Amino acid sequence: MTGGAPGGRALSAPIMGRAEEPTVFELSSPGRSAWSFRTTGVPEWTAEELVPADHLRPEPLALPEVSERDLVGHVTRLSARQYSVDLGAYPLGSCTMKYNPKLCDDAAGLAGLAGAHPSAPAALTQGWMELLADLAARLCAITGMHAATLQPPAGAAGELTGLLLMRAWHRDQGRQRTKVIIPDSAHGTNPASVTLGGYTTVTVPSDARGCVDVAALRERLDDDVAGIMLTNPNTLGLFEEDIAEIAAAVHEVGGLLYYDGANLNAILGVTRPGDMGFDIVHMNLHKTFAVPHGGGGPGAGPVAVSERLAPYLPGPLPIVGDDGAWEWFTPARSIGRVHSWHGNALALARAYSYILANGGDGLRKVAEAAVLNANWLRQRLRGSYDMPYDRPGMHEFVASAASLKRTAGLKAVDVAKRLLEEGFHAPTVYFPLIVEEALMIEPTETESPQTMEALAQALERIAADPEGASAAPRSTPVGRVDEARAARHLIPTWDARPEPRTSE
Repeated sequence: MTGGAPGGRALSAPIMGRAEEPTVFELSSPGRSAWSFRTTGVPEWTAEELVPADHLRPEPLALPEVSERDLVGHVTRLSARQYSVDLGAYPLGSCTMKYNPKLCDDAAGLAGLAGAHPSAPAALTQGWMELLADLAARLCAITGMHAATLQPPAGAAGELTGLLLMRAWHRDQGRQRTKVIIPDSAHGTNPASVTLGGYTTVTVPSDARGCVDVAALRERLDDDVAGIMLTNPNTLGLFEEDIAEIAAAVHEVGGLLYYDGANLNAILGVTRPGDMGFDIVHMNLHKTFAVPHGGGGPGAGPVAVSERLAPYLPGPLPIVGDDGAWEWFTPARSIGRVHSWHGNALALARAYSYILANGGDGLRKVAEAAVLNANWLRQRLRGSYDMPYDRPGMHEFVASAASLKRTAGLKAVDVAKRLLEEGFHAPTVYFPLIVEEALMIEPTETESPQTMEALAQALERIAADPEGASAAPRSTPVGRVDEARAARHLIPTWDARPEPRTSE
């Protein structure tokens, strides 16, 4: 490989990590503050003068008191100890953790967008309303659907919204169906959303190719099935080649098809869920369309639907009124709000700018490059790792460390931890559950050939020399964490530690 060093490798990151970072409470000193004005001319009021007595705490809330210098240093040091999409390659399968263009951040930070109050009347937010309406229209064009809501603030919220739309539609047809089918390779949020939506989960197995077993699906279809939730390409990174047959079979029993948009990055501009027969589509804008991902937000999970489901969409929606101005409208049989105001608006603005900047041809190139990178890496790693479904896939693939575990004691989690020492973020491990010692790898389209080569070499080195991997990572601020113990013995606050920490 020639023409530059791998820009996605983070070995040069300025991480010291020789000692633990104090909490902000430990940096606190009584009477210290980050900043205060010498004089403002504004009278001061006590809390007792502003808050009813019934709402006052008996004692002041224990808040840290730190100077601005100490606070900035603390936050900056913490940020330098974290891996991020801006630091290096982040091949976390299914999550599409790709680099996000700063152009989109700049667009979302425009004063006219960032400075608007969500409760401002329509007359004062005409630009925002046009942006939201145009974004919804473009998302419908990308997915092949009729109408969309932008309210859901995350993918899981989009899932629940889709299931509530499914329930409302069946109710109006005079049906009280109770079951939703999901494949055994589905995302964990799918069965959770099915349960939260009031349905019972019915699992359909994968066939030898890694796709939905159509014969098994037909055995499960009856007049009590409300619908099926599918990701296409699926969680194994494989395109559901029988999707037209699956859609026809589900529709024959009166069910609906729900599209989990987690893997939409693989098919942008190439094919559309609506053309496959899907009735409901949720999109993870925080995965596909340049919205910062990770750390709990901000997310955006719009839901688009076919024409027959449009009357049930959450409202209000922006439409053009008789006078030519934008106004808010709630569909006749709307399921109601699923989020306050109009969704995570600035996340939506980021996605809108990303779509405009790329255009239709650019979005297709995004998908093509993502698929190319994944298949190149899959082919490269065939001799080092097991490939349970060793055939051309889409934007991600699932390798396995099962043979390495048997021969060298190298488990999937060890590979992931060792990869951190190589300057790359770990892939997803032990998912999907149908693959033993699974390594789910999604390099995305944003990584260069040089970075792909470096990532491949790192994974090959780990497989060839597993010595010490069980102790990895050894060069990061935090070493191997006992995740199982952490889950069982949660320490939720800074002062709940069983014993004081010591510095080296």
